[in-house]
Amino acid sequence: MVRLLLIAAAVALLAVAPVYFYSVTLMTIMCFVVFACSFNLLLGYSGLLCFGHAMFFGGAAYVTGYLLKSTPLSIELAILAGAAVSGLLGLLIGLLTIRRQGIQFAMITLAFSQFIYFILLQSPFTGGEDGMQAIPRNPMFGLFDVADNATYYYVVMAITLACVFVYYRVVHSPYGEILKAVRDNQPRVESLGFDPERIKLLAFVISAAMAGVAGGMKATVYQFATLTDASWPISAEVILMTLLGGLGTLLGPIFGAGIIIWLNDYLAGFGEWALISQGVILLLVIVFFRRGFVGELTALSAFLAGRRKGEAKPDAGKPAAVR
Repeated sequence: MVRLLLIAAAVALLAVAPVYFYSVTLMTIMCFVVFACSFNLLLGYSGLLCFGHAMFFGGAAYVTGYLLKSTPLSIELAILAGAAVSGLLGLLIGLLTIRRQGIQFAMITLAFSQFIYFILLQSPFTGGEDGMQAIPRNPMFGLFDVADNATYYYVVMAITLACVFVYYRVVHSPYGEILKAVRDNQPRVESLGFDPERIKLLAFVISAAMAGVAGGMKATVYQFATLTDASWPISAEVILMTLLGGLGTLLGPIFGAGIIIWLNDYLAGFGEWALISQGVILLLVIVFFRRGFVGELTALSAFLAGRRKGEAKPDAGKPAAVR
């Protein structure tokens, strides 16, 4: 009941947030929340460090934009189509890379990301270095006009909540438990009769599809897609978001994405200070908050709860004769 009340309060706060904050900034945060959740599923629960996650994000942005510009497809179907293309791309790349681990996997995914980047750069439908401009917001379900930011905010909010729910269910399902077991002790899981490579491949595809949803939403929020969305700095930024919030936590990506996007927006007028702030944050996290802010808070909460239990039973360690 307490959890349901907290969720209801969070949804209510999101619903009234546009009254007090700029709706485009809020929608950007929600897009990157989905993106960070997808990456956390891959790194935090699978142990796979992907240096090229932006290829799914940026690729889906272009696919979604192209479908909206060239067809009468409704906006939700265009976003789903972008996610499907990212999922298929994830399947293809996963089949080629999932046998690798550690720095080898990271470097191979970075190479694939650069390959996709140059394909998007040379493709005529993307607009090259100018990007894809004037992406329309076709009516939702073919009926509801979502051209206005105030209206579209609630569409983005609904999609974000759905993606976070899917992320939560995957992590807390029997499959999620096996995925964490593969991360912690792959030989042991293999000895129990499971196929670790197939389990990690499925996680890679789900992660790629979720990143595609985030990219499609961002393209429709700003109504343009650029090569920046598929570049390696975006991959680095989502790594920072995940590390800042906390690997392997539900709220970590949400917290990390919110902080980084807010800082980028606040420091946009200061030029390179946004990058400098990100570097400082990463340094602080690595040195002082290795589990991320949410991870550290969770550990502190568990420590305090353990102390309270110990104080509640002061005679627990004494001999029976003394008690």
